[in-house]
Parts: sequence; C-alpha cells; structure tokens
Amino acid sequence: TLGIIKMEVQFSYMKPALFPIPFITLLLITHTAVGQQNPDSLFNRDSVVSYAKSCLGSPYKYTAAGPSSFDCSGFVYYVFRHFGVSVPHSSRMLADIGIPVSEDSCMKGDIIIFRGTRPKITTAGHVGIVISETGMPVQFIHASSSKNHNGVVISELNSPGYRKRFIGIRRLTGKNN
Repeated sequence: TLGIIKMEVQFSYMKPALFPIPFITLLLITHTAVGQQNPDSLFNRDSVVSYAKSCLGSPYKYTAAGPSSFDCSGFVYYVFRHFGVSVPHSSRMLADIGIPVSEDSCMKGDIIIFRGTRPKITTAGHVGIVISETGMPVQFIHASSSKNHNGVVISELNSPGYRKRFIGIRRLTGKNN
C-alpha cells in the first residue's frame, strides 16, 4: 500500500558570530495508509456512486469524457476526476491500475473491466464503476454503446452479455493511478 505523508518544514536559524546556519525540522503531521486496509481514504465511495448516478441517461459518444456525453472510459475518467483522482481515459490502461480484487470483495467505486464486443479481441475494451454493496450481486454504472441501452446506464455483471466478457475488478489505491 501507499502511505501518504504530509510534512511541514520549519527553518530555524542559529546566529553564530560569522554566519547564520539554517536547521531544518520536519514535523510529521499525518500519516494515512491507503489501499486494501483503508480503501475509503482515497475518496468517498458513496459520493462517487451518487455522482456517477447523476449522469444516468447521458448519451454515449465515442471518445467523449463529459459533461454532456461519454464513452465508457471517459465516464470513469470524468467521475473520478470530479473527486481529484487521476485515472486514464483508456479501457486498456484502466485494466492495469490499482490492485485486483475478487467479485466477492469488490466495493462501490471499484472499476470493473470487460473485453470489448469483438470476440477475437481479448484485451480490455469496456469499463464501468461498481455501485453495489460488498457481497451483493455486482451492479455497475457505465456508458454503453449498445443499441438497446445506449448512454450511461446501470447493468448487472451476471447478465449474459457482460458475464462472458468479464475480465476483472480493480481497486484504486493511490499508487500508479
């Protein structure tokens, strides 16, 4: 896990006869571990879900990253950027950030990764944000290009179209985001 340390630097001067000598004192103000032990320290998960849901119904547009339209990675990028969390605007790159977590232990605000719709391409091609409680069937919000459910929608992992394309779930930790 990544430790975030905030420090304050104080300078004090001794005044010997010939020249001042600065002494630097580092005061440790806070130390917060982020990651699996304390996953809420990077952002408030309920706030992320609430903000993401405020975009429901926004139309899908390839390469768009809000605020009026989105592609899938642009939607994830837009939501997390609102909370000061930097993530890439690329499904493939999102598949490599944070740490992997199991379906059973995933939490609101985790990123869910899928293959694209082309069967021969096995790399990440679609992403969303988990909105369900830990231990419940996984639901996620995402920008869909589907003709039937176009735009920002809520879907379930266990629906046939998503289950067969499922790659994994990633948790943002503050490291390499």
